[in-house]
Amino acid sequence: MSIKFGFKDDIFSLDSLKLPSRHYYFNDSENYIKLLNIGEGIFPKDKIRLNISLDNSNLILTTESATKIYPSKKEFGINKIDIKLENNSNFEFINDELILYKDSKYIQLFKLNFDKSSTFFYTDILSRGRSYENFDFTNMLIKNSFCENMHLEYIEKFDVKGNELKDYITRKNSVNFIFAKIYIKTKNNEEFITKLQKSGFISFTFSKNKKIIIGVISSDNMSDLKIKIMSIWARYRENISKKEFSLGKQ
Repeated sequence: MSIKFGFKDDIFSLDSLKLPSRHYYFNDSENYIKLLNIGEGIFPKDKIRLNISLDNSNLILTTESATKIYPSKKEFGINKIDIKLENNSNFEFINDELILYKDSKYIQLFKLNFDKSSTFFYTDILSRGRSYENFDFTNMLIKNSFCENMHLEYIEKFDVKGNELKDYITRKNSVNFIFAKIYIKTKNNEEFITKLQKSGFISFTFSKNKKIIIGVISSDNMSDLKIKIMSIWARYRENISKKEFSLGKQ
């Protein structure tokens, strides 16, 4: 299951599509795509591939709904995402939450390659599972890497077991159990991170060479967490001189 598409000078090109991957493309005011996998989730042995290239183009990308990861006795569901940005492109990926069902196993491989002139906003959300679950998934492996002109700027690897995460939250006596990571590149990262911190978003920092802003926010309520994400996103869009944008989702 895969989809590969690109934009050059804001002209859309669908290069490959293998069902059951699906997408909805809108371009009334900006290039905007919603992604949907038939079956509404990732099952054991599923291998989902997403390839996007932007050349002198702008794209807002989101998911139709939360990504559900179904239980597995042995095999992992795999989600591989590759993004390439060049020539003053801008990429905004507003991801809905991951819902890892009890006994699920999941691998995500995310890679974003950008040039100096391009900008991006990317977010991932981890919930604790279905409403009656509490990090009951088996294992989640995440590798996120960000490269400028193929030179590694930032990489993170997570090998998270549900019971260990649950135990950590309990030991820390934390009331927050929903987490979002946000990755940002603007034309002036130092100026933007200062604005974020003055707005009360203090858990943001730089990658080693200050090419990327990285932050974590948390909450005990999904609605509250998404409001925070939308607030940061609105500030990002203001920074790159774009109007507020509605994703058309509740």
